[in-house]
Amino acid sequence: MTIRPIVRYPDPRLALPAQPVTVFDGALRDLARDLLETMHAAPGIGITAPHIGISLRLVVLDLDANDGARTYVNPEITWASSEMIMHQEGSVSMPGVNDDIRRHARVRISYHDVHGNVQSEESEGLRAVCHQHEIDQLNGLFLVQSDMSRSIRQHELAIAAVLQQSSPSKLRCPLRHDRREPCQLVPDTILVPRR
Repeated sequence: MTIRPIVRYPDPRLALPAQPVTVFDGALRDLARDLLETMHAAPGIGITAPHIGISLRLVVLDLDANDGARTYVNPEITWASSEMIMHQEGSVSMPGVNDDIRRHARVRISYHDVHGNVQSEESEGLRAVCHQHEIDQLNGLFLVQSDMSRSIRQHELAIAAVLQQSSPSKLRCPLRHDRREPCQLVPDTILVPRR
């Protein structure tokens, strides 16, 4: 097992949707073990392959010492409860930044194990929150952009201000991965593309 370097926000690779895993072999199992080792070293309770710069739909969660680590390949949410909860979240790619995010209280996911067998899992509470958080990351969404908190927006504005000072003509919006226009700063909001 190897501890891999973690990609830090606002690296544009975090905004790219990850590719489905199609080969279930020893290399995939090695990558899952490396993710687990990297996550523990961070420290964290969840990590995706994109967090280490590999564009594959692979997630490792380790939420409970009694339950042990679990690996999810190509996870997809197939059902979500209408009940919502608030939960504090963070990211190994943005250490020290945490905030409350609104999530579904329960979800059902389908996924493959590292051997390619189709599985499903229904979860609630922390595990449900982690599934939603990591699947968002696999889809290129950093910390739920649709429900972004004020502290994340402030952090984003601070990063953008530093980038703008160094190269204003090349400032790009780190969260709007589907747009490549230069961005402008708008106080107390997220970055928006210039019109």
